Amino acid sequence: MQQYVIGDNEAGQRFDKYLKKILKEAPDSFIYKMLRKKNIVLNGKKGTGNEKLEKQDIVKIFLADETFEKFSGQKVNMNSDTQPKLSDELIRQYQKAYQTIRNISVIYEDENIVILDKPAGVLSQKAAPSDLSLNEWLLGYLLEKDVVSATSLSTFKPSICNRLDRNTSGMVVCGKSLAGSQFMSRIIKEKTLEKYYHCIVPGAVTLHERLTGYLYKNKASNIVTIYKTIDEVPAKQKDKAEFVDTEFHTLQSNEKHSLIEVQIYTGKTHQIRVHLASLGHPIIGDSKYGFTDSNHEYGPIGVHYQLLHAYKLVFPSIEEERFKKLSGLILTCKEPELFEKILMQSESIKGR
Repeated sequence: MQQYVIGDNEAGQRFDKYLKKILKEAPDSFIYKMLRKKNIVLNGKKGTGNEKLEKQDIVKIFLADETFEKFSGQKVNMNSDTQPKLSDELIRQYQKAYQTIRNISVIYEDENIVILDKPAGVLSQKAAPSDLSLNEWLLGYLLEKDVVSATSLSTFKPSICNRLDRNTSGMVVCGKSLAGSQFMSRIIKEKTLEKYYHCIVPGAVTLHERLTGYLYKNKASNIVTIYKTIDEVPAKQKDKAEFVDTEFHTLQSNEKHSLIEVQIYTGKTHQIRVHLASLGHPIIGDSKYGFTDSNHEYGPIGVHYQLLHAYKLVFPSIEEERFKKLSGLILTCKEPELFEKILMQSESIKGR
């Protein structure tokens, strides 16, 4: 018999989804059959799988050791009722990410969420099994602080809730608990979490407008095209084109470059970068959508990535007691030093 006590990180999820994380090699039909036969019980009672787990709930699994090992991938400790643990290999990977990825800072943290300042050059999520990304760094950080363990990570892994391009810097929201992940994912989906960026474009640019369009991503080339209206989208692309909504405001400008504040109302691949490029004002350092001459000009002073930084988050009014401390919260993080270096190049920069 295996016994599990539900903690903060597991609370709030459906019983069947929790069981699928433990018995990850078992078909759904087997799990539901074990529920019906009371070989798996919740708080000593027969469950359906639809129940929402609460903290301190007790899950018991009555399976032969060889059956449990087959479907869980975990060796049974014959001397105690132990919970499954994440593999040592994965734990080492998370610890390596925390030790090797530098210059990540914590902007905000509570028991449910953590907000990190990601430097340019770091992946938000791994693209290949061997990658070390912000997600792995987060898990290494939480392991280091004893917030999570190899046992708790086997049933719930904290993770990022929004992504930034590899070469975009700034704030990334992460869920520490299941409730935190669900809450942040919800307000991001509902578009009530306001997200602001700073970027630098070449030349004197005056922008004070909110623009919409339709974005199409070529998956083969990973290049995005934006169209002003749905009618402009080629017929073959129409069903895959996505609506985008972006607001721009020039904050500072001179003859060489301009600092733009951007608010996004939709979060699509390369949205800001391609929207500005479509206006004729690509971001300095953007190798995919930018001006080659401009990028070469700024390369010698250290510009090797797009000068785009997620600098501010504004939380909505929140009534839920668990997240009330986030209500109306405004968080900011400073741009990389390279921004200031470029903006200080000319003394003729003028205010808005």
